[in-house]
Amino acid sequence: MSKTPTKRTIFALWLGWAVIMLAYSALVPARFDVRRPDRALFWTAGSTRIGGDQDAKYYLKDPTLEHQVAWDSEYYLAIAIGGYGDPNVDHIGESFGNVGTGGGFWPFVIPQGTGNAKEGVSLSHAFFPFYPFLMRILSLPLSILGLTTIGTATLAGVIISLLGTLAATLAIFELGREELGADGGLRAAFYLLIFPSAFFLSVVYTEGLFLGLAFSSLVLIRRGHRGWAALLAVFATFTRAAGVVLVVPLFISWVQDGEWLELDLEWRQIYFKGLPWRKIGNLLIVSAPLIAFVIWRFSYFGMAFSRVEEEFFGRGLLNIGATYAAWREASYSLFGDNPQAAAYYAIEFGAIILAFVACITGLRKYPDLALFGLLVITLSFTSGPAQGMHRYVLAAPPIYLFLSHLGRKPAFDRVWTIGSILLMGVVGTMFIFDMWAG
Repeated sequence: MSKTPTKRTIFALWLGWAVIMLAYSALVPARFDVRRPDRALFWTAGSTRIGGDQDAKYYLKDPTLEHQVAWDSEYYLAIAIGGYGDPNVDHIGESFGNVGTGGGFWPFVIPQGTGNAKEGVSLSHAFFPFYPFLMRILSLPLSILGLTTIGTATLAGVIISLLGTLAATLAIFELGREELGADGGLRAAFYLLIFPSAFFLSVVYTEGLFLGLAFSSLVLIRRGHRGWAALLAVFATFTRAAGVVLVVPLFISWVQDGEWLELDLEWRQIYFKGLPWRKIGNLLIVSAPLIAFVIWRFSYFGMAFSRVEEEFFGRGLLNIGATYAAWREASYSLFGDNPQAAAYYAIEFGAIILAFVACITGLRKYPDLALFGLLVITLSFTSGPAQGMHRYVLAAPPIYLFLSHLGRKPAFDRVWTIGSILLMGVVGTMFIFDMWAG
């Protein structure tokens, strides 16, 4: 029998990983507890002390899969169950005033005031709709299990995350197999599942779904199926804003086909071929993620997103000044007198350095994947606050190809596996106990 890794191997690997992740979430809190509060960041102590902010969150109290929800999980559950206007989530400021109030057409209409005590803009608007939409859809058949509404939505969210991770694992296997052979593809898939922040792929967060959509889109682009790739890219864009940069590999594939531009490499000239409708249609297809993002951005939801991101989460597009100040301060923490902050930022900086090195190294070998990864990392890194990067870099495929290349050396493979799994255990344990995990 052939010992060459196949998709069946990847499925078995994913299934075993999923069972272990869920079992780990049950085993850890049954065996020990942690000392509160968590002082990894300047603001986390108030949220993680006994009776703190996390304990008061309405959507984080249900016992069903309680260790698969924390922090941002609240917002996905709220959107899935009560929509963006759910009153059980905090709001900020006032609404957008009377400009367009109640007028226009969906999704550009600004909702009329309801007289609710939490009048204003819900924090849920900082989170995109596709993941909670799927949670709501899957909750319908799962309701026969007799769980609470929150418990049903939580179960739906975990299932979607795990299935998205399966798609991502299969996709990175395909990409790795093209670049490094079947064994290299298996290593890439394995390194994805054991990455220090991979615990987020098994909880009610968007990472699993986003990686599944984005990586699958990249595979379809390479297969020449741009229409399906663009559709998945649109879904990825409505899962997380970073999905819009899938327009870059889509555009690269379209240009490489030479449908519109003809390159004369000898004379270094570009000849424009004509503009028939078929070519314009293909251009619209490759631009679909960007078009979808622009429409959303100028809708009420996009306005609310920007407001919550800027006023509450302190994030913005290419916020270079704030980014420099935040990460400079973070670098001081590495050598300060707070060991919790030092440990947290050691993981953050390690992930950032690895991600940039992997993407830059891959620019010549696989420019489509490297540019996508580089854009995702850069946009996340320059958004402002110094936090969460070890989670955001999960979306950069070159990381796993780079590690797989190094993993051809047995010593590196074993050492990285030990270190990565131990770090994932730390991150997962923090999440399980509602401590800051990134």
